[in-house]
Amino acid sequence: MKGPRKSLDRISTLPQDAIDLILSLMPIQDALRTSVLSKKWRYSWTSMPKLVFSDMGVSSGNKEIDKYKFVKAIFHVLLLHRGPILEFCIILFVHKNIFSEIDQMILHFSRSNNINKFTFLICGEIYLLPCSFFSLQGLEHLDLTHCEFHLPLVNKGFNRLKKLRLFEVDITNKMLRGFLTNCPLLEEFTWARGYYTNTKLSECEFVELFKCLPSIQVLRISQLYIEHLGAGSNSMPHKLPISLPNLRILILNVCFLDLSTVLCVISSSPNLEKIKVEMCWDHDEHCLQHTFMNLPDIQEYSGINLDHLKELEITNFHNHGVEMEFVKLIMGKSPVLKKARIELHYRVSVNEEVKMLRGLVHMPFPRASPTVGFTIKRYNEIDLL
Repeated sequence: MKGPRKSLDRISTLPQDAIDLILSLMPIQDALRTSVLSKKWRYSWTSMPKLVFSDMGVSSGNKEIDKYKFVKAIFHVLLLHRGPILEFCIILFVHKNIFSEIDQMILHFSRSNNINKFTFLICGEIYLLPCSFFSLQGLEHLDLTHCEFHLPLVNKGFNRLKKLRLFEVDITNKMLRGFLTNCPLLEEFTWARGYYTNTKLSECEFVELFKCLPSIQVLRISQLYIEHLGAGSNSMPHKLPISLPNLRILILNVCFLDLSTVLCVISSSPNLEKIKVEMCWDHDEHCLQHTFMNLPDIQEYSGINLDHLKELEITNFHNHGVEMEFVKLIMGKSPVLKKARIELHYRVSVNEEVKMLRGLVHMPFPRASPTVGFTIKRYNEIDLL
């Protein structure tokens, strides 16, 4: 007779680094619960290299008790944790008054200097990063939302930082340039000012920003307001003072008075592979009139070189003439373009859309790439072409 079949616990036989990876993909509460499975699993979670804490779903009505439990849980995990913490993320939607406790956590991390990815997201209030934050010299990926920081007198920067995302971060333009200057390895930069940020960049400041990004490969700028230097002026240069040969992906959501801002960056990036632009137009009548007084002459940018561009995407397309001229310029200068996609603004009427489609069919414009797939979509609707 065959003996009783022994159950095989295949997961428990995995190497510890594989178990750490599995636990890191689980919510922190579930990872901690594995400690009751067996003696082997009792302390398995304590070597997780990635810790993510979120206060979503922990509110019971008593804010003080919830705050105490949430903070206690975080400190409990940090106290028992063994080994390096490589990635730390904290997301706050409810407990906005625990900033002093977060200061202590950052001070704790600054002493070990093992973290290479730090993510902080808070809804609503602004958190002032402590001075100890700048001692996290091992950072390679930094993601900040609703934060404020002031550079220390001795600004060492983050000489290992490769990815930086700033959303609604309160920082002066001068301070941002000083910070970026000390991040020489930065490859990916996302800067989103948000809908409620009124700070503007002058055209000169916008140009100077790129001097701090010599190695940038992926650039996303959202809701950046360019302050022009006077009515009727168009002082944005055709090219930046430096070339951006490493830039591959450019995503711009810029409220601008003309297209010269976008064209300036494109003209300075000969190796672009993807361009995405969300057209933002101010609905104020005075600004709208000023916009059309300052439209750039697209023909002046005929020397643009886009030999590597494979994808073009334009959203919030209003069907203004200058927008179509921009599309024609890009498609006429992109011999290897594979995909071009336009998403219409919801205010574009069906009659305007039909007129635009007829114009494209009956008066086809030159396309450098014979195999490009051209798609026009309505706002969140099915393909129309």
